[in-house]
Amino acid sequence: MKMLSTAAAAAAHGLPQHHTSAAVALSRVATFDSGVPTMLSDIDQLPSIQLGDFTLQFELGEPTAMGKEVAIKELREAPERQKEAAKELARLLQAETDLHYPKDNEEWLIRFLRPCKYYPESARDLIKRYYSFKVKHSDVYNNLKPSGEANIFKSNILTVFPNRDQCGRRVLVLELGKRWKHKQVSLDEVFKGAVIFLEAAMLEPETQIHGAVVIFDMDGLSLQQTWQFTPPFAKRIVDWLQESVPLRIKAIHIVNQPKIFNVVFALFKPFLREKLRSRIIFHGTDRDSLHKYMSPKCLPAAYGGILELKRVDGDQWYELLLKCDTEFDAINSYGYKKK
Repeated sequence: MKMLSTAAAAAAHGLPQHHTSAAVALSRVATFDSGVPTMLSDIDQLPSIQLGDFTLQFELGEPTAMGKEVAIKELREAPERQKEAAKELARLLQAETDLHYPKDNEEWLIRFLRPCKYYPESARDLIKRYYSFKVKHSDVYNNLKPSGEANIFKSNILTVFPNRDQCGRRVLVLELGKRWKHKQVSLDEVFKGAVIFLEAAMLEPETQIHGAVVIFDMDGLSLQQTWQFTPPFAKRIVDWLQESVPLRIKAIHIVNQPKIFNVVFALFKPFLREKLRSRIIFHGTDRDSLHKYMSPKCLPAAYGGILELKRVDGDQWYELLLKCDTEFDAINSYGYKKK
């Protein structure tokens, strides 16, 4: 998910250069002799699609200068520590005899070490929770890949901004109000779409470092839609975010919510621990409130921002993600062995 790769392109949209390390790149597709770094499959060319003058593709190269600085300050990242932590994590995983995982893949190990600030035991525990969650919710995860989830992407209620926020974080948007046709798209499908997006984001070193923020746009939420939410669904979402996602979820912004949303949130509250609860911010239609956390330069007009980059619609993301089916097959090939 890469963006304009030059300072000039950044200036053209009125953004600092680091804001552009996201979803639109100059029309040049990278190829690799021995597979794409961070990917588990043997894809040797970055999946990409053409959008007008730009190419939409994943950002799988080296972290930016800003990313490297944040990794040092916030994640304790250093070449020697990275090497030692990866070696120790690989050693710890040898004891997990019922877990099938990509041995000798340092990029995969780093994917779990970064959100755990390079503490190998914590990363080992995160890996176990990540795969245990997949077993517990096998009805969702079995053969989960983009080609099987056309409906959620075509419905255009999930998207990722074509830019990062001012802190370099990926921005996922879920519109579960008037855009959501709940009789056509189930909440399970919404969850699957979010999982696919975040699994893809986890491949990006820049996102591994900065993390992601989520915007829930609840504009037009109806009473009938609130009935779709259940305590088991709420618990699954919270368990996923709190325990199982190898990604730094830095904030969850609730915008445009009507009063009836309180009924929905009441289902989630019993399962929330303080860390995640403190990162859920309610804004309603108060754009100044949202802008205290997200710069208007990083937001489209719909959220009171001045960003001029065009929204990447769900079907456009779907076209790109379809080219990653092989990668999701590889992701799905790992986990706890079936007994």
